Amino acid sequence: MSRVHTVRFRHNQAIVVAAIVAFIGALPLATARWWLLWVLLIPLAVLVWAWRSGTDADPRELRLRALAGQRRITWDRVAELTADPRGRAVVRLDDGEQLVLPAVRAADLPRLISATGQELPESSR
Repeated sequence: MSRVHTVRFRHNQAIVVAAIVAFIGALPLATARWWLLWVLLIPLAVLVWAWRSGTDADPRELRLRALAGQRRITWDRVAELTADPRGRAVVRLDDGEQLVLPAVRAADLPRLISATGQELPESSR
């Protein structure tokens, strides 16, 4: 069985550190009264989101990961890879649906395309 090279895009790990600091900072408030324990859920959710969400690409498919769940898109369904005005990478599917790729910036598009095993034309480099 051959190994498939997967390119992973994740959010900056500073978000994880900030979530841990926020969790520790919220402990005194959350433990002051039992009904304030829900405050701890916010930094915990941010921590899990930052750790889990992102985009994985390999020659077979794109995998978009979110806080809960993931979506797999085969490359034959991809009509276009582009960037939006905010600098985020966007994929347009063959049915016209557009999805923002989590943790992928416009500058990352050449690396994303290289995960397919295809080369970029010289004019777009």
